[in-house]
Amino acid sequence: MEVVKKVGELKRTQNAIIYRPEREKAIIDRLTRMNTGPLNKAAIEAIFLEIFAISRNIELPEKISYLGPEGSFTHQAAESRFGAMSEYMSLNSIQAVFESVNTGRSRFGVVPLENNQEGVVSETIDLLGAFDLKIAAEIPMPISFVLATYAESLKDIRRLYSKDIAFRQCKNFIEDSFSRDKVELEAVNSTSQAVEKALADKRGAAICSHIAAKMKELPVLFHNIEDSVDNFTRFLIISKDFVNQRSGKDKTTVLAKTADKPGSLAVLLQDFYEQKINLTKIESRPAKEGKNFKYWFLIDFEGHFEDENVQKVMKKHGKGIKWLGSYVKLC
Repeated sequence: MEVVKKVGELKRTQNAIIYRPEREKAIIDRLTRMNTGPLNKAAIEAIFLEIFAISRNIELPEKISYLGPEGSFTHQAAESRFGAMSEYMSLNSIQAVFESVNTGRSRFGVVPLENNQEGVVSETIDLLGAFDLKIAAEIPMPISFVLATYAESLKDIRRLYSKDIAFRQCKNFIEDSFSRDKVELEAVNSTSQAVEKALADKRGAAICSHIAAKMKELPVLFHNIEDSVDNFTRFLIISKDFVNQRSGKDKTTVLAKTADKPGSLAVLLQDFYEQKINLTKIESRPAKEGKNFKYWFLIDFEGHFEDENVQKVMKKHGKGIKWLGSYVKLC
């Protein structure tokens, strides 16, 4: 950490980037290949991401904004990359997160982009088009719920608190564990509010995120109570004037607006095909320009903005493509 201090001083004099997700991934991959002990990759990643975060805070403390409230899954995603020691701002809307980064009140912002069960977050896509910010990294995170309570066992619980969507995603656990005539389900605005309710109710329990229970020191009775183990949300880390170096395993996100004539989207896709660029996602959103029905297309593809084949497509379509960022591919 003494060396980290000196590195931070050097980076500040050169105005260098402190957060380097592509470098962090390279270190974790190297450590995983070296590993011959009992720790798996997830454990190595959890330990070293926290070390990275502590180091960054010594180099240059930075504020992180996220879609709140405290204890939300977005908060959990933020802590997974920026550690427990960073300074966080909990904001009430996705737009507020974008505005905090755009005005410099926070260096990075964390927002949800899509869930593989519920679909895309349209507001995030619209704001990526409205603001001149860049995607610094993606965070694919499994959405896992815990049952947190002061009760000693399931039979002592009389009330469950959570969001409607959490009740739906934990339906099997609830039906298998409780008699509906003995347990009341009370829907609240957030899983963080569910924890507050359970803290004041000795016979109540919260279905919530792990971080929400940890922050309020509410004991966890059961982990991983969700029905599907394949429930993932993809979060984005956004920043201003941020450019990742090439890692060799990158993903790029752009917004493309095609000409208002037949076959224009097909032409764009053909250009990606001819440059052997693999598209991993395409999502349409209304351009909201006048009375006409025009669309932007959010496109993810493998490769970095600086790659020669990517540059050929970008230059050909000019202002029709807005580059949103190139970053290490994690999902």
